[in-house]
Amino acid sequence: MIIATFSVLFWANRSKSRNGLAPIYARITVDGKRSEISLKRSIAYDTWDNARGKAKGTKAEAKTLNAYLDQIKSRLLECQETLQREKRLVTAEVIKNLYLGVGVREHTLLNLIKYHNEDLAATIKPGTLKNYFATHKYIERFLKEKLKTSDIFLSELNHKFVVDFELFIKNTSAPLDPMRRCNNNTVMKHIKRLRKMINVALKNERITKDPFQKYRLSFHKTNRPFLTEEELTLIVEKAYTIQRLQQVKDLFVFSCYTGLAYTDLINLTPENLVKGIDGQLWIMSSCQKTDQDIKVPLLSQALETLNIYQNHPKAQAYGRLFPPISNQRINSYLKEIADTCGITKNLTFHIARHTFATTVALTNGVPIICISDAWT
Repeated sequence: MIIATFSVLFWANRSKSRNGLAPIYARITVDGKRSEISLKRSIAYDTWDNARGKAKGTKAEAKTLNAYLDQIKSRLLECQETLQREKRLVTAEVIKNLYLGVGVREHTLLNLIKYHNEDLAATIKPGTLKNYFATHKYIERFLKEKLKTSDIFLSELNHKFVVDFELFIKNTSAPLDPMRRCNNNTVMKHIKRLRKMINVALKNERITKDPFQKYRLSFHKTNRPFLTEEELTLIVEKAYTIQRLQQVKDLFVFSCYTGLAYTDLINLTPENLVKGIDGQLWIMSSCQKTDQDIKVPLLSQALETLNIYQNHPKAQAYGRLFPPISNQRINSYLKEIADTCGITKNLTFHIARHTFATTVALTNGVPIICISDAWT
């Protein structure tokens, strides 16, 4: 932590004088915030030098007291230097606690994040947890670059902290992509995740005041991109000799005709194929993101894609309907597919879901509940 100001001042508290003796205190100040320590020493107020923070005179008693004060100042400086060297949180209160040999009773923001992302990890979906890790990176950068600290007490969080954090994300490049900055809605998602973690602290009584009390999330309405029937046909009819592109194209087309998200699609197993009361095959599963049931009829185009992979060795090895591939690689290869098909839209796997809802489902008589699921 880089400290703007650090000082130690000794003073005699005249208002607490007893029998003509004023108790002496050490006042620690870090970045304008103070903490005081009673030194269990007293002095006649008229023999105290306020300007120098020392006892007046050259008598043995004054010299002994001043030497004691020098030792305390030296020890407090050592505490401050130790905290800096170990890259720990440095505040006046922390220095005081270290000097007195007591633990810090307050909870910090990074400790809260660690508790949320590690202890509560089992209750969070893997894809969602990955997003919390991204928010964690922004928070660490904000603390280091904006607040010049390695951590902050939860009790120090306020409305200004949240607003400043929002502005920081808007004006800072992404942790894994220096060429990209977050748009408004992505910024709001990071703030929303921070808010959820703060809510955990509130429920666990680690914090008493909600810094989000006067803050309002502000999402911008966006037009969800989708492929037209002509654009979808271009992709469907395109054949690739490069296996990776053909596989990604097949997965994308399957999603266009089922509305399944990447995670739900890649985790499909033979058990998810069920014959419906109409005699046709349906996909029966559960959405990882919302835990809602998925019930989607297999249109002929999706069935054709499924048949291509029914004996795929890698799919069978994993017990899945499709061979596994990461979402990041899929979206990367979709850029190549868009180029080869002459499609100028920013093609991502999520577009397949909106294409299902907008272009495919309504023209194929898919039940409305399946359409609404595709928009979530």
